[in-house]
Amino acid sequence: EESPERLTISDVQLGVNYVMIISTNAGLWGYNLGDTVQFVSLDPYRVVVSGRIKHFISAFGEHVIAKEVEEAMREAIAQSDARVNEFSVAPRVEVEGELPYHEWLVEFEHPPTDINRFLSVLDRTLQEQNSYYYDLIAGKILQPLKVTHIKPGGFQEYMKSIGKLGGQNKVQRLANDCKLADALQAFRE
Repeated sequence: EESPERLTISDVQLGVNYVMIISTNAGLWGYNLGDTVQFVSLDPYRVVVSGRIKHFISAFGEHVIAKEVEEAMREAIAQSDARVNEFSVAPRVEVEGELPYHEWLVEFEHPPTDINRFLSVLDRTLQEQNSYYYDLIAGKILQPLKVTHIKPGGFQEYMKSIGKLGGQNKVQRLANDCKLADALQAFRE
C-alpha cells in the first residue's frame, strides 16, 4: 500500500503478519527491514520472522507467503518418505487449455514413493493455511498445484549460472511471476 496504517506495539495481535518498521520515538522517519513478523507473545513481546515482504505469490489475490509454503512442504515430507533439498514456487498464469496453477519446482534428495499423495498433502496443507488460496481452488479459478522435478544439484547449478553461488545467497522461495520458474526449466530432471 502507498500509505499503510502504522500501529504501535500496543495495537498488535498474535498470529497476524506485520511488516516491521524501525523508527524514532517521534516517528519522523521509518526504516523498513524487509521482513514480515508475527507476534507469538504479547507479555513479554516476542516476534518470529515469518517471511520477506518481497517473497509472496498473489497473482490471483491469494497472498501466499513463505511461512505457508514451508509449512505445507514440511507436512508433505512428514507424511511421506520424501527428502527435499530445495524448492521454489511460482504462479503459472497463462496456461493454454487449462486453469492457472502454482508450480512447485522441487529438487528431491529422495522422491516420494507416492507422488500423488505427496501432492495432495502439499496442496491440502496450503489450502488449510490460506483461505484465499482455498477459495480459488474451490471456485475453480486455480487448479491444484503441480510439481516440476529439478535434477539433483540443479538449484546449485542455477545459482552458479547467475553468479550467486555461496553462503550469503539463497534461492528465492516464492516469486510472484514465472521468471525464476522459467529459468529453472533448464535444470529439470
